[in-house]
Amino acid sequence: MEGRGVTLSITTSTLADGAVEVSPRGEIDVENAYEIREAVAAQLADGSPVRIELNMQHVTFIDSVGISALVAAFQLAGVSGVKVVVTRPSRFAHKQLWVTGLLGLFGNPQPYQESAEPAGAVLS
Repeated sequence: MEGRGVTLSITTSTLADGAVEVSPRGEIDVENAYEIREAVAAQLADGSPVRIELNMQHVTFIDSVGISALVAAFQLAGVSGVKVVVTRPSRFAHKQLWVTGLLGLFGNPQPYQESAEPAGAVLS
């Protein structure tokens, strides 16, 4: 099976309020969807974060298996009393969550939009 050249990478960081941000980048599909659930499981194994934020602004594609992995991660965290929310979903990820009726489950995030303003610009 030849690769499509786009892989999934996942970075994690701890936010100021004790939440953990899990940031996937690339395509989430049948080949790698398990990595999302594993990333969440690893954070739960390390302790009990206030919440887990899935920053999905760099997700270019997600299929039904990927969506199922998000739900599995949500359920896994719920067993530990940890809330999983999606933040800054790409337009594609937002549409998939909307179509499947799962936006509300993940905190009703608005789709991430590249700002036309330069970083740090102050609107008056």
